[in-house]
Amino acid sequence: MANRTVKIWYDQEGDFLEVIFDQKPGFFRETASDEVMEKVDQEGNILGFSVLKVSALRKAPLEVAL
Repeated sequence: MANRTVKIWYDQEGDFLEVIFDQKPGFFRETASDEVMEKVDQEGNILGFSVLKVSALRKAPLEVAL
């Protein structure tokens, strides 16, 4: 099985975390959580996700189905 590279980026100023599994064209769409967006390709395959207000996770974990 080949290794996969995951891109993780945190913007402290914007309090924003982005995790990308696959570097392909796609777009972000809403999830059941106001804090989480999922990045998908045209077929709906998950390419990654973003989390807003990351510092709020200190109080409680965030759980979202992607």
